[in-house]
Amino acid sequence: MKKGFVAGLLTVALGASTLLAGCSNSQGTSAEPGQKGVTEITMWHAMGGAAGKGIDALVSRFNETHPNIKVTTVYQGNYDELFNKFKTAQGSDTAPSLMQVYDIGTRFMIDSDSVVPMQKFIDQEKYDVSDFEPNIMAYYKLDGKLYSMPFNSSNPILYYNKTAFKEAGLDPNKPPATWKEVEEYSKKLTKKGADGKVERYGFSMAVYGWFFEQYLANQGALYVNNGNGRQARATEAAVNKEAGVKLLEWWKQMYDAGLLGNFGRKTSDTQAAFTSGKTAMFIDSTAVLRAMVDGSQGKFEVGTAPLPKPEGAPGGVIIGGGSLWIMKDQPEEKQKAAWEFVKFVAEPKQQASWQIATGYFPIRTKAYNEQELKENVAKYPQFETAVKQLHDTKLSEATTGGVIGVFPEARATVETAIEEVLLNKKKPQEALDDAAKKITEAIGKYNQIYKK
Repeated sequence: MKKGFVAGLLTVALGASTLLAGCSNSQGTSAEPGQKGVTEITMWHAMGGAAGKGIDALVSRFNETHPNIKVTTVYQGNYDELFNKFKTAQGSDTAPSLMQVYDIGTRFMIDSDSVVPMQKFIDQEKYDVSDFEPNIMAYYKLDGKLYSMPFNSSNPILYYNKTAFKEAGLDPNKPPATWKEVEEYSKKLTKKGADGKVERYGFSMAVYGWFFEQYLANQGALYVNNGNGRQARATEAAVNKEAGVKLLEWWKQMYDAGLLGNFGRKTSDTQAAFTSGKTAMFIDSTAVLRAMVDGSQGKFEVGTAPLPKPEGAPGGVIIGGGSLWIMKDQPEEKQKAAWEFVKFVAEPKQQASWQIATGYFPIRTKAYNEQELKENVAKYPQFETAVKQLHDTKLSEATTGGVIGVFPEARATVETAIEEVLLNKKKPQEALDDAAKKITEAIGKYNQIYKK
């Protein structure tokens, strides 16, 4: 039985996957087929909105400056939809030459035996990666080998309404740094109408498994055993340990107190609540920074700050976003063409333009020397927050991030546990014990299929 098909069955069995931020309706660019002397490659991606337009701009510049290569981009829906389409198409004529995959797809992509490690091209060309961000590169490395090239990298930050801070008597230049401070600020920021209903919550977080993962790392805790699956294949989930329970207890406490607004699993709904003034603070990816700045124009000033942490926690975050993978079953000329495109989008100039267009931060430090990026940061200092947070994060097994082949399904399982707690169906420990058991069973089934 085909491994991709089996993995697809595991996905269905474990329930629906989550929607990720920053994905909507971009269709990318198209090429005229059959141009003589031109190597044509197809790239699948999951970027909509501002990010989709950013990809279109990168591809257009590449095609203009590389007349012997033509890149055609195909938007395949959100990250989960793209990932599942690949599982169906891998090894067939419909598979792309190059594909963007979210961070949590890393273990499956390696195990699928469908890709050429990026390390092969780096070694062959002696390509210089000395100025690439080490924390970003570390996520996509296993056994000392870089399997994919980081592309759209992000981490979670606190967004806050500076105008609301001033109205509540809070210093707009001193955002909360701890959970305790988030609670204290939220009490002042939460507004109720004459009917007693909340008109504006002090704080919000979407029911999104990525935030749960970040808050484990923030406390120095692992998601799975065996060094987060990096020392050896993970065999057991660790989501039900002290750090996870502590997080859900705080989340529930804030919710029950009427200080935290729950707008569901879709991060876009919490983003809309922020720009419309229904919440004064929220957690989300730096990838939506451009959209938040633009969406608040004429209404209020957006502030950004590092991810708040519990008192005494080490802090730090895991890289999010996605990377680019070159497909193994493609002709050598198409692989080489894909590598040329990968190098192009990794150039400092392109990385600078990419951050300005989206909020994803550059994957290499030389991008910060680009004049257009300097000017953008001077105008929008909010863009510096995630970069500083990245540089302040001490690399460890916790902050490098977990690696398992069933991560999309595991994330959805954790989201269900969060909802069960908020809706009083289960206590935090019980909900996470059940989630850990389900994830561990899924890891076991996956590891049986992909034995090495």
